[in-house]
Amino acid sequence: MGHATRKRSTLANRAIVASAALILGGGGLVAVNVYASAGENHSGQGSEWTKKAGQGQQVSTIDCPEVANDLPDVPPQARQEVDGELAKMDSQITDAYKRFADQKQQVESDPQFGKNAILNPLRDKRRASIDRIATAIGRNAQRPQGMEDLADCSLQADDPNGQDDGQGDAGGQADGNDGAGQGDTGQDGGQNGDQNGGQDNGQGGDQGNGQGQGDGQGNGGAQGNGPEAADFVDIQSVQPNVAQPQQQQGGSKGSFVTECGKNENGKFNPDNVIVAPGVSNGAHHMHDYVGNQANDAFASDDDLANGDTSCQNQGDKSTYYWPVLRLQNGQDENDAQADGGGKDQNIGEIQTPSQVTLNFVGNPVSKVTAMPRFLRIITGDAKAFTNGDANANASWSCTGFEDRQLKDKYPICPEGSQVVRSFKFQSCWDGQNTDSANHRTHVAFADNNGNCGNGFKAIPQLVQRIVYDVPPGPGFAVDSFPEQLHKPVTDHGDFINVFDDNLMNKVVNCINGGKKCT
Repeated sequence: MGHATRKRSTLANRAIVASAALILGGGGLVAVNVYASAGENHSGQGSEWTKKAGQGQQVSTIDCPEVANDLPDVPPQARQEVDGELAKMDSQITDAYKRFADQKQQVESDPQFGKNAILNPLRDKRRASIDRIATAIGRNAQRPQGMEDLADCSLQADDPNGQDDGQGDAGGQADGNDGAGQGDTGQDGGQNGDQNGGQDNGQGGDQGNGQGQGDGQGNGGAQGNGPEAADFVDIQSVQPNVAQPQQQQGGSKGSFVTECGKNENGKFNPDNVIVAPGVSNGAHHMHDYVGNQANDAFASDDDLANGDTSCQNQGDKSTYYWPVLRLQNGQDENDAQADGGGKDQNIGEIQTPSQVTLNFVGNPVSKVTAMPRFLRIITGDAKAFTNGDANANASWSCTGFEDRQLKDKYPICPEGSQVVRSFKFQSCWDGQNTDSANHRTHVAFADNNGNCGNGFKAIPQLVQRIVYDVPPGPGFAVDSFPEQLHKPVTDHGDFINVFDDNLMNKVVNCINGGKKCT
């Protein structure tokens, strides 16, 4: 597919969006291009739609169990086939969501139609894929049992009041290796939950109702499918909530910064070589790339090792990628008719960051060991809106207010302040594997004190900070799978380590020696 044009917000754009905004009672600035979707609500719990929503109930999206999270150990011989089937299941959900969006009014007026036309065909396709996954595993290991229970999906009902569920920001919950204290982010999320859960019902929900939600545009209409007004919160109304683990004797205080640009090369695609290798449009949303320039769905480790890099230090051929952020101003990007773009309900002008910082830091209680080459790490969950927030990890804030971090809200920044996305990657490694069946269990977060459990080793922690100059107020969103409705909780980052050995040793020595290096 062709490259989309990368753009920065101009003063003209800022003036247009600001003039098209509506000042509501209470001082909230709400851009008119934030999409109404009848009060999308996320409980994090899958349920039968017919039990949860009666006839005429507003529904927002399709909720399916995440099969990858329940996979047993996948033999290496089966990994490619299993990843291909998992990517196929994502496409099945995307296709079903498109049918749901096209027939939303009929689905809401006749629940049986929704089951017959949307859910049952999707279940049958998922059962076939799950059976192929079980067969692939069974050729080289014990065939998994009971996975067919993961085939059923549901239509997620909206809250008719157009309010957030008040459960608070993601990131504070722990789930095995993936959440057992996510350093700063895990702790912040727990605090944010108390602070913002109540705010959402008061401020975000009222704003949503004030815009007259319920016109149905939000689910697959010409203007897109999210976000909504309740997905935004004024950063100035959030209390400071960042807590750092205490540095202890024996910890590693140094850091290493790698300069890889802001994707001035315009490299991005809707692939994900970690989760869906060999599958074009495996992400169903567009990714920004810095670092390695050979990354696409078909890139092998050799391709990455031999690829060019945008990093100033040519010893860093790592690949760093994340969903693009778009300005929701009604302007088409040149991927408006392409996979990952308009075909997958991702619309609007792609924004080039004003700043990208890639910093590797140490561990507060121990020294770090070198990352293995081609280690793959995913932080956050692209499907957190329907999966729940156990693996959600991205943070949102504004320059000048970064002691206040949001997990499941986009920030409304004051004039002169810029939007900040932050990702703190897992910093504990199992010491053996560069990847795992669900692409998560080979790495883990340190606990709130900085300790790595279960025999895991501390490695340099990648901290990404991405800054955008966008107009104040709502009017922007990250790309997402269509059924995830551009929720901020779905933000995520991906990293493949392709440092050469000499540079990785320098990184470790700088961090363990308490130095600041580039």
